[in-house]
Parts: sequence; C-alpha cells; structure tokens
Amino acid sequence: MIALLLAAAAATAAPSTAPPSTAIDAERAFARDAQRIGQWTAFRKYAARDAIMFNPQAVWARDYLAGRKNPRRAISWTPAASVMSCDRTVAVNGGPYSTPDGHHGRFTTVWMKARNGWHWIYDGGEGTAKPVPSGPVPLVSVASCAGHPKGAPIAGPPALSPPGTGKPNDYGRGESADRTLGWDWKVEKDGTRTFRVYQWTGRGYAQRVYQRVAP
Repeated sequence: MIALLLAAAAATAAPSTAPPSTAIDAERAFARDAQRIGQWTAFRKYAARDAIMFNPQAVWARDYLAGRKNPRRAISWTPAASVMSCDRTVAVNGGPYSTPDGHHGRFTTVWMKARNGWHWIYDGGEGTAKPVPSGPVPLVSVASCAGHPKGAPIAGPPALSPPGTGKPNDYGRGESADRTLGWDWKVEKDGTRTFRVYQWTGRGYAQRVYQRVAP
C-alpha cells in the first residue's frame, strides 16, 4: 500500500529541473508549478480531459477548475511512493501534502502518459493528524513484465460518463494498456470514497493500494 510505503521513508526528495520523463518527474513539476504559476492554474495545466476530482462527490476536474482563482498561497506536496505499470505509462503516486494554514495530509494521483506528455486523471487526498513521512527518494514498485495478464486487473464495467455528458457517476475504473496496473474508485452517498490499485506480479494481480477516505 502507498500508505505503508510512505511510512518507511524519512526526508523530502530534491526537485529536478529535467523535463518530466516519468510520473514522478511529472508530479514534481506539477508541485513546482503550483508554487510558480498558481495552484489551480497548475491543476488545469496537467489535467487530462477526463480527469476526476472529489468535492466530496466525483466532479469533472475541468468543470471544477474552470475559472477558479488561485489562492494567494498554494498547497505543497511531494511524491514519496509510486506504483507503476510494466510499460511505465501509468503510475499511481502518493505522498505528503501541507496547506499554507498548517494542515497535513496524504495525496494520491493517477498519471497517464500520452503523446503530449504526462497528465493526471485522478486526484484525491485525505487529511492526517500528523505530517506524512517522506524519504530521500520515492519508493517505486513496477509491475512484472513476465507472463501474460489474463482478464482485467479490476472487474466490472467502467461506469464513468464521458466528459460533457453530465455529472460523472459514483464509480469509475481504469487500467494501463498492457493490463499490468488497474485502479478503481467509488464514492458513497455520504461522500466516503474508496480507492484501490492492483498490480500484475507475473502470476496474478496483487492489491497495492487500498484507501477508504472519510468525506
């Protein structure tokens, strides 16, 4: 689990100035841009067309972010763990965040690589009583490239309405093209959200992340 991986680390990684080549690089660039060009401007810059956020129910990111003014000071965050597909085109990042007014929490971002670079498709967070630990380098788990994944990492239909057709449904899922990484989320009527990630091991799928976030 990302939460368990985070607990094993101890210091923040230094930022890189290299162009984003991995989801970790993209996360760091995203976080830097939030400070440089504004929080919501950065969110819009890196969001995929069908990106999802929660408020606390599921909302299309592009609708939620449209015209939203940047706060005077942005939140800060850093990747501390990443669960990747074998082809490294999809990753689930997690790590600590802090707000300008002193609140702490853990973020989770799903990144997908497209022809024009990395874009986040899922963004979620949960507050924590104490700061979440972070290590000198992110702890990375890459799916096995051995064997032949059979079926989908997560069963069930992707009940996600296309952007522009109304509000997103309360459940959605996705997977990497090579089927070595899959995730899903579900929001209850009271706003409680569950998020899961499964990764191919070479013989089957193992659950790498399980989160149940209170509204």
